Amino acid sequence: MTVQTISRADICVAAVSDAFKGSGEVLAHAVGIVPAIGVRLAKATHTPELALSDGEAFMMSEAPPLLKSAAAGGTPEAWVPFRSIFDIVASGRRHSMMGASQIDRHGNQNISSIGDWRKPKRQLIGVRGAPGNTVNHRVDYWVAKHSARIFVDDVDVVSGVGNDRATGPAGKYHGLGVVVTNLAVFGYDEHGLIKVDSIHPGVTPEELQEATGFEIDASSAPLTREPTPAELAIIEAEDPKGLRHREVPEP
Repeated sequence: MTVQTISRADICVAAVSDAFKGSGEVLAHAVGIVPAIGVRLAKATHTPELALSDGEAFMMSEAPPLLKSAAAGGTPEAWVPFRSIFDIVASGRRHSMMGASQIDRHGNQNISSIGDWRKPKRQLIGVRGAPGNTVNHRVDYWVAKHSARIFVDDVDVVSGVGNDRATGPAGKYHGLGVVVTNLAVFGYDEHGLIKVDSIHPGVTPEELQEATGFEIDASSAPLTREPTPAELAIIEAEDPKGLRHREVPEP
């Protein structure tokens, strides 16, 4: 009998999948290898209504190989040119898991620059679609290398809108979900502040606090669940080359 080894990357994939549970018939947007596998797992198991994109111009009923377009395989079911994505975003029919170069306790996200915005130390990719995403539909975040440089007291530039800034008209459709990292899964409390939902097996509360630039409490946090054998089989089928282990290596 073969015993399946459950890696930290596999646990993260299952956590991403759980984040999309119940999303319904929306476009799943996932940035990163682990999120891409996670949304495929979600579609293959608990939320088959999810619409996947090949990252170019097609909706896929069966996704192409990782990091490949529809030309490499899969089953396209609709043509969605880039201009149509804005209509999907504005109508709220999207669920996004983005990355974050910085994120603060309110869920404000920065992917634009590090340091004083007038003379930044590092120029990043710019705010991109983060403002529109966060005020139109649910947004989660994926952080592959959890550190106090990413989880900070105050972000240098607000790209994705946090819970403390989503006021007035901007707050009507604002919805932050979870933050999945290589160490833990976070949600938000009744005041809109980041809280620990679960901590990954092998991570201690002290290690998690040391890697976070603001105070958190993981003392009573449950362990993040492990994927089932059936889920592991799907994960392996979607990522036979083990790309997820490069994004989240074993500690």
